[in-house]
Amino acid sequence: MTATRSAGRRRRGLQVLAAALLAIASTTAAQAQTADAPAKRTALRVCQDPNNLPFSNAEGAGIENRIAEVFGRALGLPVTYYSFPQRLAFIRNTLRFKLPGQDYPCDIVMAVPLGYDQVSVTKPYYRSTYAMVFAEGKGLDGVKSVDEFLALGATRLRALRIGVYDRSPASEWLKQHQLVESGVPYPMMNADPQQYPGEIIERDLAAGKIDVAIVWGPIAGYFAQRVKSPKLRVLPMKSEPGVQFDYQMAMGVRYGEREWKQQIESLIESKQGEIQAILKDFGVPVVDESYALPKAK
Repeated sequence: MTATRSAGRRRRGLQVLAAALLAIASTTAAQAQTADAPAKRTALRVCQDPNNLPFSNAEGAGIENRIAEVFGRALGLPVTYYSFPQRLAFIRNTLRFKLPGQDYPCDIVMAVPLGYDQVSVTKPYYRSTYAMVFAEGKGLDGVKSVDEFLALGATRLRALRIGVYDRSPASEWLKQHQLVESGVPYPMMNADPQQYPGEIIERDLAAGKIDVAIVWGPIAGYFAQRVKSPKLRVLPMKSEPGVQFDYQMAMGVRYGEREWKQQIESLIESKQGEIQAILKDFGVPVVDESYALPKAK
């Protein structure tokens, strides 16, 4: 694979992950822009989706809400939210939205993939990966890893119903392992603001409509915890040649706000213990570089 093809595949992977988080901005690359001189901050103003657990919601019960509260206390500022459904053009309608004569409504997006070019991206604060979720007591109890899952054999695997979001790395993985016919596709983008990505687990997997779900790790871990019956098992998936499952997550600010970005990065570093505790509370499968694609020699 040439360097150009690899770079193109990585860019597509970042775009797909942003869509999986329901946070795609626009199809055009963001251009660096000179921000207005910032006034003294009176609040930590966060851009969020009001119905996107485990990440954020209107009640402030998500991962990003909890981390924002940690940052707000450290800054001595109240936390306020500007809510907008994280569908197409989220960044354009939140972080980069400004009417003439008015201020921006919010100053930070609490989670974007490292390398996402719609915002000025901070240093990463965690790495997660896509995960396989299935119910115990349904014939897969002996499966302890993705390799063991694949070792079940073609006949058994093709009898399974594997739920995936279309155009996600999971779709590519099914294709790579000749399991397309087992796939049950779910639309990546949904115009219904009441829809949330965890429905694939909380509704369909729990009810037995599908046998396996493959989704972004924080979604897998959080909704597997919420379902009390049947008990669900979560298997983090390692990236493979041709399929990137793991991503480092960072925060995003406007281009041109260098001091604000540095301040946020300082908080990411100093509050890492509290951040990791929050991720653990939400069941996020935090992984290391061993889940990444092998580096080219």
